Amino acid sequence: VDHSHHKGTSHMAYNSTTVPSHHHPTTSASHSHGEGMHNMMMHMTFYFGFKNVELLFSGLVINTAGEMAGAFVAVFLLAMFYEGLKIARESLLRKSQVSIRYNSMPVPGPNGTILMETHKTVGQQMLSFPHLLQTVLHIIQVVISYFLMLIFMTYNGYLCIAVAAGAGTGYFLFSWKKAVVVDITEHCH
Repeated sequence: VDHSHHKGTSHMAYNSTTVPSHHHPTTSASHSHGEGMHNMMMHMTFYFGFKNVELLFSGLVINTAGEMAGAFVAVFLLAMFYEGLKIARESLLRKSQVSIRYNSMPVPGPNGTILMETHKTVGQQMLSFPHLLQTVLHIIQVVISYFLMLIFMTYNGYLCIAVAAGAGTGYFLFSWKKAVVVDITEHCH
């Protein structure tokens, strides 16, 4: 009985090693499946094209120039939104900061003098609406950033340009306010 069990095990091992050969692209039954998978393979070099470009989801496939133009605009706007969201979160954080404290501490200065250095400490309460809003916005920001990374990793030149151009346009449109606010707060000690 023990000997027959051994034969069954070796037969199962033989079958498990032969199963992948049934799915080999050279067999006639799976030839079209193999070609379909070949067309959807991930590119590892930059290319410009709009045939069989899979965008984030398996059902979202670009096959025409019009679809690529639409995807370009959508990705451009998503990248712009991402930059705007980063700036908006920083602005919301500044507005919601509470419990501002100024701490002065002595610091050795030149020629044995002692200077007083002032640090501004701002805090935020953990269980507050602003912090919960920041958390939700952070999650959205992270998801969008990964989407943009995955779109760039398609190596499709049109989509890569859309990500870069959208991020650049978003930064140009939204970050100039940030620079002014930072300058004002740096001079208000």
